[in-house]
This record gives sequence, C-alpha cells and structure tokens, in this order.
Amino acid sequence: MNQPSEVNTSVSSPTEAPEESKTTIPTAKPQPSYVKLAMRNMVRKRGTSIYHFALTTIGLLTVLVGLAYLTR
Repeated sequence: MNQPSEVNTSVSSPTEAPEESKTTIPTAKPQPSYVKLAMRNMVRKRGTSIYHFALTTIGLLTVLVGLAYLTR
C-alpha cells in the first residue's frame, strides 16, 4: 500500500509550473557590450584615443578643404 511518504510528486496541476522552470540558471555575468568595452579602452588609453581623434579631425578637415579648393 502507498504510504503518505511515497506520494508521487511528478504529477503537477495545470496551474503549477513544472519543476524545470522553477530552477534558476546559474548567474553568470553577461558579457559587456562592444560599446562598453570600447569606452573602457578609451578611458584606459586616453593619450592614444586623443591622438587618433586629432588625426581623424585633421584628415577630415584636409579632405574637405581640398575638395572645396578643387571645386571652387
């Protein structure tokens, strides 16, 4: 005969969620986004970032002034 301690616990009512969904996934840290990593690198390598920004600005201004001169 079934003893009270031998009740089948695998049967669940339709309103209850299955046991698998109640378990929590191990909390692993999500990987940071690409933008977040890029911003972190810019803060760490401040001089290099400023140097590259200056080169880009000078290069863009040179191209625009050169095009303006050629198409005047």
